[in-house]
Amino acid sequence: QVQLVESGGGLVQPGGSLRLSCAASGSTFSINAMAWHRQAPGKVRELVAIINSIGVTKYADSVKGRFTISRDNTKNTMHLQMNSLKPEDTAVYYCNADYIEGGSMRRDWGQGTQVTVSS
Repeated sequence: QVQLVESGGGLVQPGGSLRLSCAASGSTFSINAMAWHRQAPGKVRELVAIINSIGVTKYADSVKGRFTISRDNTKNTMHLQMNSLKPEDTAVYYCNADYIEGGSMRRDWGQGTQVTVSS
């Protein structure tokens, strides 16, 4: 099992920046891909960005050029640098880790961190 704890959320004005962090513990040696998702009120959870074990990344079209996902496997941490924030980026942001346990692919989630973009 992998335990994940997010941090770094908060209130920021439009155009501002925030850096989210996700700290992993537990069976971190078996983690493959890690990702950030977000869920706004009344909306389904959506993928924001994903990074695999060798650093290959993908982004949702809505955040390309503004957000950067990174990962430090030596420290078992993942980050999401968010620039040029917009009100529509307001959501609870969750990190997740995909890993193999008992021969099956599993996914664990953090508890989420609130990001609010408002003037």
